[in-house]
Amino acid sequence: MIVFQAEHNILMHPFHMLGVAGVFGGSLFSGMHGSLVTSSLIRETTENESANEGYRFDQEEETYNIVAAHGYFGRLIFQYASFNNSRSLHFFLAAWPVVGIWFTALGISTMAFNLNGFNFNQSVVDSSGRVINTWADIINRANLGMEFMHERNAHNFPLDLAAVKAPSTNG
Repeated sequence: MIVFQAEHNILMHPFHMLGVAGVFGGSLFSGMHGSLVTSSLIRETTENESANEGYRFDQEEETYNIVAAHGYFGRLIFQYASFNNSRSLHFFLAAWPVVGIWFTALGISTMAFNLNGFNFNQSVVDSSGRVINTWADIINRANLGMEFMHERNAHNFPLDLAAVKAPSTNG
């Protein structure tokens, strides 16, 4: 992975970014869904027995109040961010991370044809020519170092890393 980053700059590829948003977004949406369902369960038992006793695995009626969950979530975010249809909600929960993984696979596939991530090799300079250090500079220097260390018979430190003063990370 480190060599792949050094040679293709995958962290700056839009498809990789969409894949990360898909995976992390999918886990966020699933967690929010579980929380909403848990907080809007319809109790089928008395206070003296477990709430789990009121539900069977194969029952046909719903176990939670989707109207209450929809109303709460619509007020929490905004009205149209909430699903009022259970099937479309569960399709969204399944499709979001899958589409994200597909974009990541597309990103890896495009790099097979050398369509790499965004390249910010030119540093940002101010009007008097001084370099304004950014995180892109640090990533570029790290990529150069990783690429150099991957070379089999490299015995000299690369001049483009040795000649320039290292950028400071604290501004």
